Amino acid sequence: MTQTLKKSDFTAFFQQFQQDVIARFTEIENSAKNNTATFTQTPWEKGAEDMLQGGGKMASMRGETFEKVGVNFSEVHGTFSEKFAKEIPGALESNGEFWASGVSLVAHMANPFAPAVHMNVRRIQTSKSWVGGGADLTPTFPLQEDTQTFHNALKQACENHHTGAYPKYKKWCDEYFFLPHRNETRGVGGVFFDNLHSSDDSKDLQLLKDVSYAFLDSFSEITERRMHTKFTTEDKIKQQEKRGRYVEFNLLYDRGTRFGFQTGGNAEAILMSMPPEARW
Repeated sequence: MTQTLKKSDFTAFFQQFQQDVIARFTEIENSAKNNTATFTQTPWEKGAEDMLQGGGKMASMRGETFEKVGVNFSEVHGTFSEKFAKEIPGALESNGEFWASGVSLVAHMANPFAPAVHMNVRRIQTSKSWVGGGADLTPTFPLQEDTQTFHNALKQACENHHTGAYPKYKKWCDEYFFLPHRNETRGVGGVFFDNLHSSDDSKDLQLLKDVSYAFLDSFSEITERRMHTKFTTEDKIKQQEKRGRYVEFNLLYDRGTRFGFQTGGNAEAILMSMPPEARW
């Protein structure tokens, strides 16, 4: 039996997941002695005069473990420019009108041995509707145990939906998070998918849920494993150089960054992915 869900079914999950991430990361941050950092949560809403309508909530924290982490929820609607509408499935048929909602997260860690991470899950509707998202890990010092923990969790989440999903989404991730001008991958990958639509919306929503919580559980485990590792000044310099690569990708190639600016999104929320310090 197919099932068509309302927009509110997706936004309710996105809002709940944002709060679950905030709770888990705050718990990890404050598990260390004398750490008392909390998330600052800032609602935002576009005005009637803006190209984009709707709003969301930015949440960010600066701490001793999470040097900078942002987890943002948004629900927006509007009309694509004629030029940009040609790049989006179903947008020409909807005269450029669209609706989009999702959660986007980036964490830059204080300890160079704790990897940076990105994840995003979203639902977009034009004359068509689909889901997209994924998660990828960017360590300064790749450690096999951490890579395996991350990939094993995401593999199980994807394979729960259909056999062969994980290698497909892993390959998609490796090809997407690649810096052609450096001829190198951004990190050790994960999974990435876009423009997915089954005949049953409930299955699409469940995929987003499974990938989201697989990410949250595995990354939390990795962070707790590495957050107290001893490091040197040289290790921190290498981390900042790796962050430079992160900046290059997000400003040159990231679809989410481009989508946000092309639709008149919240600049602060879009650029929350930038690390607190980087070097070249």
